[in-house]
Amino acid sequence: MQDKMIDAFNEQAREFFTPMRKLNTLMLDNMERVTQYQLDAMKRYSQMGTSRLRDATDVSDAEQFRDFGTRQVEMMTELSNLMLEDARAMSEMSLRFKSELEALYGESGEAMAESADEAPKEETGPAKATSQASRKRS
Repeated sequence: MQDKMIDAFNEQAREFFTPMRKLNTLMLDNMERVTQYQLDAMKRYSQMGTSRLRDATDVSDAEQFRDFGTRQVEMMTELSNLMLEDARAMSEMSLRFKSELEALYGESGEAMAESADEAPKEETGPAKATSQASRKRS
């Protein structure tokens, strides 16, 4: 008898914590993806910046300075395009996370509805009268 109660309690606890565990996993996966993407973007930007600084130190006359200025404009265009791509990628990650979150909430809602349907129905007959009488006395 006690074993059945303990097993039932363990099963209820497992069912209770499963949605939270799924939510935590989803959030952690998303955080890991976003962080990795941001680290990669930061690496690209810093490499681009240090490359430009190296090019600037090589300038020794007016002609090289003019060429450096031209390349600087090209680099700024490339940087703008990279930033646009990064913003688009972050937006896609956010939308993906949102849809995964909505799916998880949908699953949890369905599971709760099923649990409610499986719950014991309201007492009827003599058992109901006895339980109502005991509530009135309390």
